[in-house]
Amino acid sequence: MKSGNAILSSYGTTIFEVMSRLSDEHKAINLGQGFPDERGPADVLDVAARAILEGWNQYPPMMGTPELRQAVAAHGKRFYGLDIDWKTEVMVTSGATEALTASLLGLINPGDEVVLFQPMYDSYLPIVRLAGGVPRFVSLKAPDWSFTRADLEAVFSPRTKLVLINDPLNPAAKVFTRAELELLAEFVQRFDAFAVCDEVYEHIIFDGLAHIPLMTLPGMRDRCLKIGSAGKTFSLTGWKVGYVTGAAHLLQPVVKAHQYITFTTPPNLQAAVAYGLGKDDAYFTGLATGLQAKRDRLADGLRAVGFEVLPSAGTYFVVADVSPFGFDGNDEDFCRRLTAEAGVTAIPVGAFFVQDAPRSFIRFCFSKRDEILDGAVERIAAYFAR
Repeated sequence: MKSGNAILSSYGTTIFEVMSRLSDEHKAINLGQGFPDERGPADVLDVAARAILEGWNQYPPMMGTPELRQAVAAHGKRFYGLDIDWKTEVMVTSGATEALTASLLGLINPGDEVVLFQPMYDSYLPIVRLAGGVPRFVSLKAPDWSFTRADLEAVFSPRTKLVLINDPLNPAAKVFTRAELELLAEFVQRFDAFAVCDEVYEHIIFDGLAHIPLMTLPGMRDRCLKIGSAGKTFSLTGWKVGYVTGAAHLLQPVVKAHQYITFTTPPNLQAAVAYGLGKDDAYFTGLATGLQAKRDRLADGLRAVGFEVLPSAGTYFVVADVSPFGFDGNDEDFCRRLTAEAGVTAIPVGAFFVQDAPRSFIRFCFSKRDEILDGAVERIAAYFAR
């Protein structure tokens, strides 16, 4: 019998699924997958419920409802000073992953080279390969997960079509600095490339740091696609509402891909997200402040047990170095043992690398209720005490 797609068939089960199954088997506290365990803002939920009962439940416009596209444009102006034409420069998608898929399929031709920073979100590489792109990797190194001019010189070339950057960076909890972004912008312009910017954690940044969209840097307005996510901004990851902002000429091929992937996104959820993006500043600052407190709660607990905890400037995650324990094995071995014997599940950071993977870092998710975080630390402390 003939086989399925060779690219997708070459990938095994994701590390998230592997560790979640193991977590269920051992009744562990799962701090592996990145989603909150709270309900999200009550007023946003109420708008969605009323929109289902009283609003439009048939196909919305392919580009997204006018109210949400207008809200995304207003959000860009409010937080970043971007002047965006909502009619030609904003599109709504069924989640940020669909936005990424449409962006990559819409821009990449077979043989185009794509610069990827690792550690990276696990869907990036399969999509690039499906589009026929040739990946070129920049390996970020702990503890600051930065890159150098030499790193970019090694991967950029006249064949480079685009760079894909995740800022804040999911697997490593990094927020890129202005100097890093300026260096990247220099290379994008020098090689006449584009940038697809996965910015779903844009409002989850800590310690007084600011998110700087690559799009706002000189010369980058017409070269960037900026991807946002209602799932992260409103702690409603199951809604799968994303949005892409970019110059009209850059967005058009992405629109063409989108129309053949999902075509539309539930209109009632779009109504609620449009409302949510207009919430006052207290909501957005409160989101970051609340998660920063959870970060500190878990990080302090892990340090007390003996982990070396790396800086976490944003996202839902902290990365911990297991080297102090003198463990004889790699990061995945440690996560498996921690799940089976301590009853707490984390994710090995090496799973987010294709090459040159570090083998002593594991990632914990802290977007959970305080009692869950405390229970996880108690289990880990009891395990090492034994």
